Amino acid sequence: LATAVGRRKSATAKVSLTRGTGVVRVNGRALVDYFPRYSHRDHVLQPLVAVEAMREFDTYAEVNGGGLSGQAGAMRMALARALQVHEPQWRHALKSGGHLTRDARVVESKKPGRRKARAQKNWSKR
Repeated sequence: LATAVGRRKSATAKVSLTRGTGVVRVNGRALVDYFPRYSHRDHVLQPLVAVEAMREFDTYAEVNGGGLSGQAGAMRMALARALQVHEPQWRHALKSGGHLTRDARVVESKKPGRRKARAQKNWSKR
C-alpha cells in the first residue's frame, strides 16, 4: 500500500503499510517483543491513534542504527509518512500532532581539550 523512511538521532526505519488487522512487526518480531518499554510502544503507535486507524493496517518495519529510543522515533516518523502517502487528507491530523516534523536533536560532538561536549576539566587556582 505505502512505504516510507524515517530517521531520528542515528536510527533509520523503513515502514511498509498493508491492509490488515493491526499487526505491527519490527525486524520480524512483534512490537511488544522488540520494544519492551510501554513509552516506546506508545510513541511508535501515535500516528495510527491520531488518524484513528489502529486496526486498519498491518505495519512491517525494518529499523537499524542508534538505540531503542531513536529507533522508536524513527519508526514513528516513517509510519506517519507512510500514512500520509496512503491517505493525503490525514496530513493535517498528522502535522498538527507533530508526527511529520523531523526531530533534529542529535548528540553534540566532543570538543578538544574538554572531557565532553561542554564539560571542562576542574579549574584549580593553585
